[in-house]
Amino acid sequence: MKKMGRTHRPFYRICAMDSRSPRDGKAIEYLGTYDPFIKEKDARVSLKTERVDYWIGVGAQPSPKVAVLIRKYGTNGSHVAAQEEALARMATKTAYVPPKVEIKEPEPEAPAPAEGEAPAEEGAEAAAPAEGEAVEAAAEGSENKEDGA
Repeated sequence: MKKMGRTHRPFYRICAMDSRSPRDGKAIEYLGTYDPFIKEKDARVSLKTERVDYWIGVGAQPSPKVAVLIRKYGTNGSHVAAQEEALARMATKTAYVPPKVEIKEPEPEAPAPAEGEAPAEEGAEAAAPAEGEAVEAAAEGSENKEDGA
């Protein structure tokens, strides 16, 4: 494991190294990461399992701590199912986003009715009477004129 990060905030890269190189020296290949500050314990490790299997197959010897991580999260590891569940839980959690404030624009006012017109109502039927009603109203109006004359 190659230690990275900053003071009081470590982060580790799991890598294939030559045994003669220093701990934080040049790596042959990076095989995964370990972040101890992730709250979900099973989501702390990510490994390239195919490449880990390759390096172990050609004779690489993991350090004791990396061997534990490979046993838990490598191919056929004991915690692989728990790791998938933890990663799914982390994917659904989102950071707090304040609600958006909606600014409502004032609705345009309806035009005022002209003199002699009735105010328009919501339904089209109320605004325009049916044809039969219009004929009856016209007939009643003509009768009223004859009686008054």
